[in-house]
Amino acid sequence: MRILILGGTRFMGPRVVRRLLSDRHEVTVFHRGQTRSAELPREATEVLGERADLPRHAREFAPDVVLDMMPMRATDAETVMRTFRGVAGRIVAISSMDVYRAYGRFNGLEPGEPDPVPLTETSPLRETLYPYRATATGPEDPLHDYDKIPVEQIVLGDPELPGTVLRLPAVYGPRDYRHRVFPYLKRMDDGRPEILLGVREARWRWSRGYVDNVAAVIACAITDPRAAGETFNVCDAATLGEAQWVEAIGRAAGWTGRVVTLPDDSLPAHLRRDCHWEQDLHADSGRIRAVLGCEEVVTLEEGMRLAVEWQRSHPPESVNPDDFDYAAEDAALAACGRP
Repeated sequence: MRILILGGTRFMGPRVVRRLLSDRHEVTVFHRGQTRSAELPREATEVLGERADLPRHAREFAPDVVLDMMPMRATDAETVMRTFRGVAGRIVAISSMDVYRAYGRFNGLEPGEPDPVPLTETSPLRETLYPYRATATGPEDPLHDYDKIPVEQIVLGDPELPGTVLRLPAVYGPRDYRHRVFPYLKRMDDGRPEILLGVREARWRWSRGYVDNVAAVIACAITDPRAAGETFNVCDAATLGEAQWVEAIGRAAGWTGRVVTLPDDSLPAHLRRDCHWEQDLHADSGRIRAVLGCEEVVTLEEGMRLAVEWQRSHPPESVNPDDFDYAAEDAALAACGRP
């Protein structure tokens, strides 16, 4: 199978490429880097360019399936569908679970009672578009027009070019540029005997996915024709509460401390987040497992071990010391009468 990947040079992308190549597919990666990516296998073909350059390359690529790793805006999806209509057999678009109304309620973007969980592919979507526009620096900021909901509608609404939508969770593991395990791991490696969580946050559940598990599902959806016209949630089967997530990191890190829960208004300021913790972001990935037979390839324990190992040798380039005000955390513990 001839597969074209748009983007795919960071984090998940190289893992998807390796999996496809190991199954003897022909892979071309089209990205906007200035030079060949050191992360991609040599067996992959690379073409450098901007998304606007795609039309002049389309028939040269002649892909069976196009994987779009970064369709951020409606215009991105429109360009891909227009370019590959009559050329490719199918488009697979990477979306996000931030399309769900539950995400809007968690962040206070939308009013209402918490939506039921687990979230399925038919759960209500956000009614408020452009969820990050308020934080964008201006119209040129990619966040200004970011929204996966119109992307999904365009990819699935073309009568001539079948589409597949994959809604991804919070992805973690080696090369995670968001450093999702870092805030807790740093405290552990700094010798903190307690890690503080608000009572509501400690119970809050957020679906996550280890990077190799997510890459395996993406590769499965690319190569299985039964994915045409479908939308799937993608996440690991187990959805941990936040306290359980901290404990999983701790086991992998060899930490012997404990998670301590405090009333939300007793937390120091740097640990408070203005979120609606009663709204879990717990998704159900049972449908893609049933339809395509996808399963995890890495266990939680092994994935966390590898994530911790990588994070220790690749800390963020900059760390805000105010986020790790241990004196304030000790004072909060003492004020609540905790030893």
